[in-house]
Amino acid sequence: MNWKNKTVLVTGGASFIGSHLVDKLVELGGRVKIADNLSSGKLENIKGHIKNRRVEFHKGDLRDTHFTRKIMKGMDLVFHLAADHGGRGYVDLHQAGPASNLFLDGAVFYEAQKAGVEKVVFASSGCVYPNYLQNDPGKELYLSEGMVKIPYDADNMYGWAKLMAELTLKAYNKEYGLKACSLRYFTVYGPRGVENHAVMAMIGRAFIKEDPFEVWGDGRQIRNWTYVEDIVAGTILAAEKVSDASAINLGTIERIRVMDAAKEVLRYTGHRAKIALLRDMPVGPLNRVADNSLAEKLLNWQPKIKFIDGLHRTIDWYFTNKDKKTVKSVFHAKLTER
Repeated sequence: MNWKNKTVLVTGGASFIGSHLVDKLVELGGRVKIADNLSSGKLENIKGHIKNRRVEFHKGDLRDTHFTRKIMKGMDLVFHLAADHGGRGYVDLHQAGPASNLFLDGAVFYEAQKAGVEKVVFASSGCVYPNYLQNDPGKELYLSEGMVKIPYDADNMYGWAKLMAELTLKAYNKEYGLKACSLRYFTVYGPRGVENHAVMAMIGRAFIKEDPFEVWGDGRQIRNWTYVEDIVAGTILAAEKVSDASAINLGTIERIRVMDAAKEVLRYTGHRAKIALLRDMPVGPLNRVADNSLAEKLLNWQPKIKFIDGLHRTIDWYFTNKDKKTVKSVFHAKLTER
């Protein structure tokens, strides 16, 4: 695909993942427009592009159909990453906010189709997978795309909204011919990440010298944290290669215990602290790891960054760019909020 000939909208483009995607699209020469209400995104993530006039930024809420209709005009592709979202504490403890994604996504897809957008690439989530499959951390489980089927059992309202959006795009593809794909992101981390997600929270705890060092649950939970650079690469490939509204996992197949990640954060940062297990805090599914064979088949995509390397990169970024006093002032609120 010649990105220099494409007008591209990134919703949520000032956010963690969105801003990294914007970086890549600008590098490829795309004409990029960003829509973000800055509820979790930050202008500092894209300030260089704004200053250099490489992107067009529009602040607004995509749940306002007037704003969404206006922002869609003239777009060839839409990368839809905007959502009411957060980490495990937020997803488990807040349902009304993520429920608003049902009409946010609906407005984006409806207006995109009406505006003649060529393709929509949707940021879905591993949260669409049935909870009942993910209860045994001792089982070597890899979640494949076909496992999302009746009876559906998504992860809280956040997961249900993502699932409904995937099904909506399939319907738009079948009935209107809208080209689309849905990408199921698995536990993304990296520079610009926010402390409401587990890896960033662990790094934040070490940065502010928390002692005891808190770990939610018993530490046996299994995750496959995926570095943001790999997620962006897969997203670009999907935009270039997939049009039939398929849902595709983007995640590593590394099986990482929460406790092992926490111990590596402590080791690498040199923070000597006692680990305290908080068994009454939200932990989510106990065993969530992607099968990424479909992404390899359709996109020729495999993650390149091993968790240990990505973790070290992220720690280095965090310790270089963060202010301890500022982190301390907001840290505990962020664990359960956006």
